[in-house]
Order: sequence, then structure tokens, then C-alpha cells
Amino acid sequence: MRSARPGLDGIVDEALALLDEMGLPDLSMRRLAGRLGVQPSALYWHVDSKQAMLAALADRILDEAPPAEGVAATARALRGAILAHRDGAEVVLSSAALALGGDAARERLAAAFRAEGRDERAATVTLQFLLGHASLVQQRMQAAELGIYEADPAAVAAETLAEFDAGIARLIA
Repeated sequence: MRSARPGLDGIVDEALALLDEMGLPDLSMRRLAGRLGVQPSALYWHVDSKQAMLAALADRILDEAPPAEGVAATARALRGAILAHRDGAEVVLSSAALALGGDAARERLAAAFRAEGRDERAATVTLQFLLGHASLVQQRMQAAELGIYEADPAAVAAETLAEFDAGIARLIA
């Protein structure tokens, strides 16, 4: 249990820890507040709603992607950051779908397209492909953990990387 009056960074840090530990279905504002040692209402000094907190969480997940050069490497880095967290794809995809949070992922892709002398408008479609693919992969990973998809959960992301790379290559072309 943490001390009272957490800032937004502390809230997002603890939310990310809870996400990795329990998954999105169990990431409630009440549980988050309990872990921080505050009343749930204290969280609303920093975020307007649970969805706003999830948008900040999505931004944090995407911020973990290391710098990369080129469209393909940037897309891979973003994919890796998303898949590094349990339910990361769902968090990032839902925030993007509702146009909440920042636009850093699309901006990073747009910058990579520009640097390669390509039309940066393709960044939006590339991000949509990336998020859809990451969601599919993460669902397979979770199904493998439950034994309803025949694969090693840890290997699913690596095994689907070639199809991701092929998709990115087609989008770039």
C-alpha cells in the first residue's frame, strides 16, 4: 500500500503493475485506489474517468517503445511495447478507438514515413494494422495460457512476427 495523494505518474505506475498482474478485467478504480492506499474518489483529482486513466496507461505503454529508424523498425518497436504488457493491446486499441490519450504512436510512424520520403498519411492505416495484429496475437497468447490454443504462450509473439513484418512491408509498398 502506498502513501496518500498519488500523482498521475504514481497512479499510472500502479495501474500498469495491476494490469500486468491481474489483467484489464480486474483493473478497477477501487482496486487501484486500494493499492495506492487512498479512497477511489482521490483518483479523480488526477483523471476524469476510468477511461481517461486507461488512456494515460495506453500512452505509458506506447512510450516504452524504444526509438527506431524506419517505418518497419518503428512499427516493430511499438508492437513490442504493446505485447510486453498483459492486455496491452486491448488498452491501447480501446483508447485509440475512442480518440483518447496522445497521438504519439501515429506521430512516430508518420515521422518514419517522412524520413523515408513516403506519404505520412499511411501512418494511420499502419497503426490500425499494428493494433489489430497486436490484439490478435495477444488473444492467442492468452488462449495458449488457458490451453485452448495449441502453442507455447511465450512463443506466440515471436512466431507471428514474420506475418507482422510481411503486413508492414505491404503497407509500406
